[in-house]
Amino acid sequence: MNSVTKPSNKARAFLTVYLKEVRENLRDRRTIMTALITGPLLAPLLFVMMLNIGLSRELDKAEKPLTVPVIGQQYAPNLFESLKAGGVLPGPAIVNPELAVRKQEADVVIRVAPDYPASWRKGEAVQVELIYDSSQRDASTAIERVSSLIENYARQQGAMRLVARGLSPSTAWPVSVARRDQATAQARGVLIFGLLPYFFVITMFMGGMYLAIDLTAGERERQSLEPLFANPVARWKIFAGKLAAICTFSATSLLISLIAFSVVGHFLPVDKLGMELELGVRFGLTVLVMALPLIVLLAALQSMVAAFAKSYREAQTYLSLLMLVPALPSVLLMAMPVKPQEWMYAVPLLGQHLGVMQVLRGDGVTMHQMLFCLGGSALAALVAVWVTAQLYRSERLAISS
Repeated sequence: MNSVTKPSNKARAFLTVYLKEVRENLRDRRTIMTALITGPLLAPLLFVMMLNIGLSRELDKAEKPLTVPVIGQQYAPNLFESLKAGGVLPGPAIVNPELAVRKQEADVVIRVAPDYPASWRKGEAVQVELIYDSSQRDASTAIERVSSLIENYARQQGAMRLVARGLSPSTAWPVSVARRDQATAQARGVLIFGLLPYFFVITMFMGGMYLAIDLTAGERERQSLEPLFANPVARWKIFAGKLAAICTFSATSLLISLIAFSVVGHFLPVDKLGMELELGVRFGLTVLVMALPLIVLLAALQSMVAAFAKSYREAQTYLSLLMLVPALPSVLLMAMPVKPQEWMYAVPLLGQHLGVMQVLRGDGVTMHQMLFCLGGSALAALVAVWVTAQLYRSERLAISS
């Protein structure tokens, strides 16, 4: 009889704390806005909106007629007829093309030297200048388009000169490169969604952050922790209830974010880029499973850091600094791309990042990789939970001054 009553009392104490914290924070407008609206919904919308605008602009520049200022058009009429056929239209000449490019009045300017006709008739090499600013990212598509058309024209004319001399065009190019790209349409989607793992981690972090602050530093500042600890309930039960509440908000935030990305992903024109995105149910479930131990780890770390703060504002400062930690794997992998190794999946945050990238590519996550990912993060979560539970045993946690 006692053996049945004991566990039920333990469970009742845990559930009481858990339900109390969840119910109270559901009434908090700031927590709801951050955990369930701003992070998981606004971030995907802004991300996809910005990406959609950027892609649409680049596609327009690649497909629509492009007007380029030209200096010396009269010296190379055949060249500019070829450019017109490729959608590049000669525009009015500019007095100072270098200044115009620096001021972003033009993406690229073509300049043909006056000696172009004489050199061409002699069969000599001629030069066409492209004046541009490589630091202007918005101009890269126009520069590449003009440069590619001029190079194609040069190859065609070179081949015709060889034929006129009774030589095969292959004489000038004895070696040709045959490129065999093995990337699938889905794998190429990683190029534009490479930051998705970081978004998911930040969503989990933001989903539980204000709850973690309020349940530790907030209650400490309101002096409500001391009467809570005075109840005849084990401290670890109180901590377990609070931790479960934080994890619930973090998991809910991640789930909303996954649903949001699966919906807004359909509005991206990735098919025009030869890419494919699969952000459906299978993707969402895989990410959710990989993130489970990470949710507990982040919640424990947030509770631990917030426990050292004596006020709500101080805890916000501490956790804002802690927010930099989830960004490290994404930043490091962008700065130093590495070939994933099995052991890397056991590193918290890094393992989740690599796993999400694998699923995005369409390769999937193997059983070994999933076990490493879950095991490494679960071990780190257990350590963080144990350390934070020890802090809850300290009487200083209840003291606000």
